[in-house]
Amino acid sequence: MYPRELLWNVWVATEVLISALVHFVYAVVIFCSALVSHTAIVSTSKGRKSAKIVPLDLDNTELTQNPTMSLASADQGNHNGTFLEGFEEAPIVLVHGIFGFGKGKLGSISYWAGAENKDNRVLIPDLGSLTSIHDRACELFYYLKGGTVDYGADHSYQCGHARFGRNHMEGHYPEWDENHPVHFVGHSTGVQVVRVLQQMLADKRFKGQLSTSADWVLSVTSLSGALNGTTRVYIDGIRPEDGRSMKTISLLQLLRFGALMYEWLDIPWLKRYYSFGFEHFNLAWHQSGLKGLATSILNTSGPFASGDWILPDLSIQTTLQLNRGLKTNANTYYFSYATKRTRKLFGHTVPSSLSDIHPLLFLRALQISFWRLPSMISPPYDGYRDEDWQDNDGALNTISMLYPRFPSPHPNCPLGPEFKDGQMLLPGIWYHTVLEADHILFIINRDRAGVHFDVLYDSIFQRCRKQMRRSSLENIDHISMGT
Repeated sequence: MYPRELLWNVWVATEVLISALVHFVYAVVIFCSALVSHTAIVSTSKGRKSAKIVPLDLDNTELTQNPTMSLASADQGNHNGTFLEGFEEAPIVLVHGIFGFGKGKLGSISYWAGAENKDNRVLIPDLGSLTSIHDRACELFYYLKGGTVDYGADHSYQCGHARFGRNHMEGHYPEWDENHPVHFVGHSTGVQVVRVLQQMLADKRFKGQLSTSADWVLSVTSLSGALNGTTRVYIDGIRPEDGRSMKTISLLQLLRFGALMYEWLDIPWLKRYYSFGFEHFNLAWHQSGLKGLATSILNTSGPFASGDWILPDLSIQTTLQLNRGLKTNANTYYFSYATKRTRKLFGHTVPSSLSDIHPLLFLRALQISFWRLPSMISPPYDGYRDEDWQDNDGALNTISMLYPRFPSPHPNCPLGPEFKDGQMLLPGIWYHTVLEADHILFIINRDRAGVHFDVLYDSIFQRCRKQMRRSSLENIDHISMGT
């Protein structure tokens, strides 16, 4: 028995080292690219404006012939009626996912691969890349509305960090309210941040803001969104027994150590390029000292000890607990683009293409396809089946990305070619479709997606501008909110 356990531990350690090496190399490539591009801009001139991406004029015939882009031809419905003033200029807010970054970080690299240039009123907040969904939702509110980020007294005390964070002064959209709502586009964990923010608005959770409501959000578009959690976190190191604690030997333990050292060293020029967002935990050397570094590494203090960081929020158990309190608003439009890079081969789910999936994601796509819930662990919900969670995009399970469905499904509708021009799209329903793509095809590197990049983002931006406006004539029977 002992040799078998030893062999297993060696195998696990080897897999962790290989995964860590792949992720580290990719991070270094991105970071070096940012340094080189920023240096080139500074040394040549005052800098030049990014070239504006010209939307492609593609007709519906071409789009419907490509099944991977069915949503582009499916969302052409229009609302008739009188629209409230100012809705046409509602900002489109792009919310990044895990390890993501906003405007001003990583030099001239765009997380959204330049998609923000497709519209004149796009906001790109820089939120914590590893901070919890709750903390990021608070940061997003104050980024838009203005003021000092308030994480809440109870939450801050329970999680052991400062109550207040960055001061956003006047905010990027201080007029934000029910009559001046916004469109949100969230990638990966970004969409859960938006959903939590919308619920906090509905519950009036922001001190001194008594008029907030879910109607401050005009639309939510989920791009490979983590709506129901993912089994990948168990592969990376979260224990499937509780969905929160970490395995002793895992990729996440290496990530934890690296992030803590990065935050403790607090090198200004590095932090200007990238930050994990843990400033409110006061981890820097001049705040915590050697004792603080020791306690955080020993996991008796800090975000990883309290569980107030993003990976535990992505387990199926934690997401289901979160979803119980999140509602789908009857006056908000919801769209979801799920992604998939797997297929069936001799009865087994495997990555669909070696060349079309990013090297960073191929191993995880294979592992997610074969992952099974340990037999001694109770299923996270009634009716759970491993086979339902096998299709994936290398980071998230496709079933998780469609619409909020666990522990109970929210109102939803597949969006396909049967939706033609003139048909009305209703608020309060999650319209969803599946694209053949991996988790990062439509971010960072525009060239990877090619023409599909323009098809996707043109569809999203045009829908925000032309098809999702709240009518002042309440003549539509809204779908009741999900629970």
